[in-house]
Amino acid sequence: MTDRLYLRHSTDKQTNARQRHALGKFIDGGAPMYEDPATSSRLHPLKRPGFVQLLDKAAVGDVVRLADAARLFRSVQDVLDVRDVLRRRGLHLRIASGAWAGMDLTSEDPMTKLFVTMLAGVLEFQRDMISENTRDGVAAARAQGKTLGRPAAFDEDTAAAVVKAFQEKGTAVKALARQHGVDPKTIRRALDAAGARGVPDDLGELLGELDGEESPEPEASAAADPVVSIDVPGLLVEHLQNADDAAIRDALSGGRTIRRGQGYSLRVVAPLSVHQAALEACAALAADGASPAGRKAYRVYAERVEAAPAARGMTAGTALSA
Repeated sequence: MTDRLYLRHSTDKQTNARQRHALGKFIDGGAPMYEDPATSSRLHPLKRPGFVQLLDKAAVGDVVRLADAARLFRSVQDVLDVRDVLRRRGLHLRIASGAWAGMDLTSEDPMTKLFVTMLAGVLEFQRDMISENTRDGVAAARAQGKTLGRPAAFDEDTAAAVVKAFQEKGTAVKALARQHGVDPKTIRRALDAAGARGVPDDLGELLGELDGEESPEPEASAAADPVVSIDVPGLLVEHLQNADDAAIRDALSGGRTIRRGQGYSLRVVAPLSVHQAALEACAALAADGASPAGRKAYRVYAERVEAAPAARGMTAGTALSA
């Protein structure tokens, strides 16, 4: 029987020092460790590279050990999915701290099964409360006039110089980006904040696809990558908030929330290629072991994206929604 340690933290600014302390005696004993650094809890446990590696190396009778439940689980479904996989492989699961400490969470006795389900619900409730408190805090800060989000890339003098070079000298956006060592989108935001950019005839140029490049024929460009409006299910929106693709994040930031009963969708106007990239980034939600809600949301979005090419002639204000 081998103890196998799993550690995870959510961002590059966090460390696993507290987890290592909680699992110290096993680390000192040479137990193998499997880590998922800078990995969001939104990614299903069975899709995380470090945890998958642990499962591949584990043998019947091995014990998976965590510092606390939140390192592996986010929801009731996460707990049930992982527990089922571990149980079928003959593995045990123990958590070093919290209400689950000392329990083998893969045990089949009725009391353990009941306790696991109850505590999984509490864990999900705690995460929901954290999210709600965060939203309330953001709303309160905005009401007080506080500036949220990333700090400005330029000070006022630099931003003014960028606007002047663009307006008076005709310096291209990409040339300005190279000059100041920033992404072209940073230059566009500075120009738009000053109202320095007019609305081009080609919507693709407005989205930053053609700055500094030879522009294709408008009809050919629109046919190749039409700009469409598609309602993205809220569950996928939350999954995509930390997407690596900046184009996806920018598209989401300009979306409009559409309430649907207790849920919501985000109406996103973007090139079809951006929606396709967003769909690909959500593939984990459609995989085996993902939650039914995640699979349904992915299927709905996939159907809307697939239907978009058939509507290439529609305007950006026409939405594909249920």
